[in-house]
Amino acid sequence: MNKALRKAVIAGNWKMNKTPAEAKELLDAIKPLVKDADCDVVACVPFVDLSVALEATAGSNVKVGAENCHWEPSGAYTGEISAPMLAAMQVPYVIIGHSERRTYFGETDVTVNKRVKAALANGLTVILCVGEYLEQREQGVTGEVVALQTKIDLQGVSAEELKRVIIAYEPVWAIGTGKTATAAQANEVCALIRATIADLYSKADADALTIQYGGSMNAKNAEELLDQPDVDGGLIGGASLKPEDFAAIVKAASR
Repeated sequence: MNKALRKAVIAGNWKMNKTPAEAKELLDAIKPLVKDADCDVVACVPFVDLSVALEATAGSNVKVGAENCHWEPSGAYTGEISAPMLAAMQVPYVIIGHSERRTYFGETDVTVNKRVKAALANGLTVILCVGEYLEQREQGVTGEVVALQTKIDLQGVSAEELKRVIIAYEPVWAIGTGKTATAAQANEVCALIRATIADLYSKADADALTIQYGGSMNAKNAEELLDQPDVDGGLIGGASLKPEDFAAIVKAASR
């Protein structure tokens, strides 16, 4: 982390977990554990939990995010939620391009880009996910894959809008598998993303960009990962559902 240049952000991605009642219980447990955090804390929850999450976190330092949004403001898109809907609820954050959306629901860099632009146009802060599959890492093309994703996903995004973008590097092979990139591997790719941003925008824009690591960060490995100069936080999956573990990661980012 380099807090002199950019914010550290720890965001929980709850995925398809927790009913509204369970969401309130979890947030009520998390809030006192992270109230003194020296980093931004976000809980990205399922759509059905957004209202109760916003109510439960009101007045606290925990912010709320959605897990996806559509690129159209309205229309015949059964089951989708639009960025204006999230904005109307005053949801500040949204995850876009998560590998599970890409793998299971056919999202591409082109559709991710459309979602990013829709979210930014409606005042949301985007947590944009990029990352390679295991075979791509083994083929030695991690750098090319992640740089290409970054370039396409941010096509048409202005430098001013980039201030409301957080990039989460998620090696797909490390999500939910218990495998984690080494601290050096994580930093190498985060630095590559930052260099790509510098080429697309400017060094100042790249230096100001928060880049999270999002592949099985947990209470045990968070400190080592966050010690890396280009790792500015985490997008946390399983550990975000465990108050003590999530708080330990927040504590590591608050040093």
